[in-house]
Amino acid sequence: MATFRISTLVAAPPEQVFATWTDLDRYPEWIGGVTRAGDLVGSIDEPGSRYTVWFGRMASPTEILEVERPRHIRTRFGNAILKGESDVTFTAEGNGTRINQVFITRGFIAGIFGRLFSMGSYKGSFRGELETFRRLVESETA
Repeated sequence: MATFRISTLVAAPPEQVFATWTDLDRYPEWIGGVTRAGDLVGSIDEPGSRYTVWFGRMASPTEILEVERPRHIRTRFGNAILKGESDVTFTAEGNGTRINQVFITRGFIAGIFGRLFSMGSYKGSFRGELETFRRLVESETA
């Protein structure tokens, strides 16, 4: 098990940031390697709901564990390469929103891939995805 923390400030209100974060159709725009996301069972606002994120032919089933719109969402995800939990908070800060994300990987292989994804700010890294998300939301706010 490994834990990785990242943070950024988005120049947009928490409601807008949360809405974009939880819009499954937008995932391919900011999450590296995602080709589609969907198959939602339940509501994005309800714990116990599930959806699938696709990386080409590899599926990553995801379950919503906790959600409090527009402040918090915690999910459990998993496939052969990366599995664990994502815990994200959205906090009003000045005229924007501070996103704090914690990844907790489960298993040896997921720990190795988590370490690789946590290093640097390249497009598919945890930080790279968060910064791509920030730019996406801010471009729609301007």
